[in-house]
Amino acid sequence: MGSTFVLIGIIVFAFIIFLSTIKIVPQRSAFIVERLGKFKTSLQAGFHVIIPFIDKVSYKHTLKEQAIDVASQICITRDNIAVEVDGILYLQVVDPAKASYGIDDYRFASIQIAQTTMRSIIGKMELDKTFEERDVINTTIVEAVDKASDPWGVKVTRYEVKNITPPQSIKDAMEKQMRAEREKRATIAESEGQKQAKINVAEGDKQELIARSEGEKQKRINEAEGKAAEIEYVASATASGIRQISEAIGSKNGLDAVNLRIAEQYLLEFGKLAKLNNTMIIPSNMADISSIIATATSVFKETDKPKK
Repeated sequence: MGSTFVLIGIIVFAFIIFLSTIKIVPQRSAFIVERLGKFKTSLQAGFHVIIPFIDKVSYKHTLKEQAIDVASQICITRDNIAVEVDGILYLQVVDPAKASYGIDDYRFASIQIAQTTMRSIIGKMELDKTFEERDVINTTIVEAVDKASDPWGVKVTRYEVKNITPPQSIKDAMEKQMRAEREKRATIAESEGQKQAKINVAEGDKQELIARSEGEKQKRINEAEGKAAEIEYVASATASGIRQISEAIGSKNGLDAVNLRIAEQYLLEFGKLAKLNNTMIIPSNMADISSIIATATSVFKETDKPKK
């Protein structure tokens, strides 16, 4: 019975030893194996067998990119303003052996370098610049930490500032400044709008005056052309009428007709004078009518004579 328990114990012990010789490394991981306390090899992802009691897995590292939270800290700016700054550091183990033996804790060391570098950078900037130049801060921290972590087998990929928190009094002052700046921009925009509106109105008035003057000019030109055409037409009609009268006088019995017409006009005008005045004016010599007709007839005769 006792030999049975011993046999079972030997089998269990042998199984435990067998299991201890088998090491399965996950993907994107690395195990550091020491033989009798000295670095032996670095096991990559896959199935591995080691010598029990002689070989030992001393360190296990992930080869994935790690995001490490950098706790907030108080930094003094160049203009003596205390601000609270925190961030996130991204790094990756590229040499598991150096990460195991180059430093005791590369994560803690990387955080400390990031914080000290952050304080140094913020101390060289004024408060307003810290908000504007985050990219400069991130790049500088990455360069500093990556340079320091090179002997540790660690590669720093990037750093991101999360929050820059100034004191409450500074927040209130910044809020007032931003409000004043917004009001200033609103006032400028309103004045620019009013200016543009006045310019547009003035331009419209100018165009209206120009159009009105052009219309008035064209109107006067049309009126002048119309008057000229009227004068020309009247003159032509008058000349035509005179020409016809001349031809009529030169015809047979034309002179007698003229004498009759003159006598009619004389009597007509004399009758108008009688209607307009209470006093009847009678020529002293009633023979004046015949004398007037004779005078007009002589004028027509002289005109009718052929030119030599």
